[in-house]
Amino acid sequence: MKYQIDVSHVRKIQNSIWEKIKTTFAFRKGFGEPLPVFGHYGGLFRCGSETLVIHTDGVGTKLLVAQALDKYDTVGIDAIAMSVNDILCVGAEPLVGVDYLALAKEDDELVNEVMKGLAKGAEESGCAIIGGETAIVPDIIKGGKRPFDLAFTVVGRVKKQVIGNEIVKGDVIVGLESSGLHSNGYTLARSILDTEKWGKEMLEPTRIYVQAVLEMMSVCDMHGIAHITGGAFSKITRLNDNVGYKIESLPEQKPVFRELLKKVEFEDMCRTFNMGIGMAIVLPEDRAGTVINIAKKHEIGAAVIGKVVEKKGVWVSDGKKEYQLV
Repeated sequence: MKYQIDVSHVRKIQNSIWEKIKTTFAFRKGFGEPLPVFGHYGGLFRCGSETLVIHTDGVGTKLLVAQALDKYDTVGIDAIAMSVNDILCVGAEPLVGVDYLALAKEDDELVNEVMKGLAKGAEESGCAIIGGETAIVPDIIKGGKRPFDLAFTVVGRVKKQVIGNEIVKGDVIVGLESSGLHSNGYTLARSILDTEKWGKEMLEPTRIYVQAVLEMMSVCDMHGIAHITGGAFSKITRLNDNVGYKIESLPEQKPVFRELLKKVEFEDMCRTFNMGIGMAIVLPEDRAGTVINIAKKHEIGAAVIGKVVEKKGVWVSDGKKEYQLV
């Protein structure tokens, strides 16, 4: 099966959005003034001597898998993971957040199960949930037997700003292993995988990397951090597009990825799914061992998976052939 995200079209949409929203920066000066960092993993702003970051994300059509299995106690972990992992990529620790839960109708049991996951994700990330919104909107929320949508917004404090401008040729890329599909590519995955057979693997929560990456930051100068989500490896250029990135060795694929590879071409898999890598850390080669040891301390598999090169672009190898994604 040939499946490809039109990355250039997505970027065109993003650029259009940016042109509109950057005009609002003038509305806020002094305390709370936005910083002009576009296309990264969060919006940065200044509050006194602190740089803060805010980001929001959802769970997407993974929620339909939860409905198919009638299991809702883990998707809250996904909602928090998608946001807290993103703000790690600018060097921030999560502080507080709020959730948004939209329902087709009142459903106490569903809300209770979703909140279990949110509480668990908050515990794992050290992020306090200080409020949120529950909306009953049947005319909007449709699809599945118990329709709902879920998103989470996080505010974090930048401990050591990492935006990718220090990335240079010769840096290596350390991959932190994912727990599975995480929360991206589910429209394609659901069209291929039998939910009855693969539902448990598909519902595996997104791994939260907060504690491990914060410890890495405290002892290593990282040049760039990428959360491998929508667009997968094709979006690593958001860190720094003046260099190129070669992913030369991916971890042994979990069964769910091997099943998808039967229908989806390898290069398109690498544009859509994380392929076993949930976070990519770019740093000097002599610091890679330290990062890998910290990851293992937190029971996360880690290894050098690639390097930074001079030629612009992103390449991924399947061990036999190299494919250019961007």
